[in-house]
Amino acid sequence: MPAGFFTPRRISIGVLCVLSLAVCCGLAWWQWNRFESASGTFQNLGYVLQWPLFGLFPAFMVLRIRKLRREAAEADEAAEPQPRREWGRKPVTEVPRPRPAHPVIAAAEEDDELAAYNRYLAELHARDQEER
Repeated sequence: MPAGFFTPRRISIGVLCVLSLAVCCGLAWWQWNRFESASGTFQNLGYVLQWPLFGLFPAFMVLRIRKLRREAAEADEAAEPQPRREWGRKPVTEVPRPRPAHPVIAAAEEDDELAAYNRYLAELHARDQEER
């Protein structure tokens, strides 16, 4: 195992995954007992099958995130050349060029129909205020 494999964060994530599975299996057992009781329904049986999947989901997500991070790191290594190293200095990296600014969209000229509609709304508002 590599150095730093058992970090407090990894241990807490592992404990959380095991705890999640234990709690969800307990809930599945509880639903099984409800299913076997006189008032049990097939909905309880569905929950019996569903709770263990909920318990396994955090572990699945941890494995999926690790896989995606590993793939992203491999893609970064393949895409970017390694920075030059000079003896006794930090790696030299190139500063990226600034991106061009997006052009500012000029305000649209006033449309005749829009102006007429706004006058109509102002007239309705004035009438409404007079009635009050």
